[in-house]
Amino acid sequence: MDSIISLVENHIEYAPWIIFGLLLLAGFNVPVPEDGMLFVAATFAARNPEQLPQLFAAVYLGAYLSDLICYGLGRYLGPKLSHWRLFAKIMNQDKIDRVAGYYRDYGMLTLLFGRFVPFGVRNILFLTAGLGHMNAVKFAAADLVACTLSSVVFFSVYYRYGQKIVLIVQEVNVALFVLAVSVGAYFYFKRKNAA
Repeated sequence: MDSIISLVENHIEYAPWIIFGLLLLAGFNVPVPEDGMLFVAATFAARNPEQLPQLFAAVYLGAYLSDLICYGLGRYLGPKLSHWRLFAKIMNQDKIDRVAGYYRDYGMLTLLFGRFVPFGVRNILFLTAGLGHMNAVKFAAADLVACTLSSVVFFSVYYRYGQKIVLIVQEVNVALFVLAVSVGAYFYFKRKNAA
């Protein structure tokens, strides 16, 4: 992450394009943290207010298009992805079945909630939506709402509070992750015991 910050710092005039490009790579499962890009964009916007609209647009559009890329890969390449090293780790059938069950049981709330969960959960959600041939228009609309909400909230908080808020957000993200795993485990065992 430090090298990304240095790159953006040294080329602030190209920062929106750098951030946008890196986020597009995340759609192909290249490990580029969306939260990190939001932080970088917002903190640079705070230091360079004239770049604020471009930096927000870059991080917002990059995140949204990245989601659509990931969905498209799942939908159109499907099982072939498991042979690609970049996808092999997240493409095990148990994870796919579990997430598909969340979509089936909770619909778009899965996407809205999952958008705020870190640690690679987002890409699993988007790939699984594609693999399960979720309606593309519904996916794009729900993800637009979720991406808008998360981007505006995190960008605003990072812009206003900068480094001070990073530790708090990291703790909240860990708490959300633990909550998501706990809720998932609860429903898994509840369903397993009912069967």
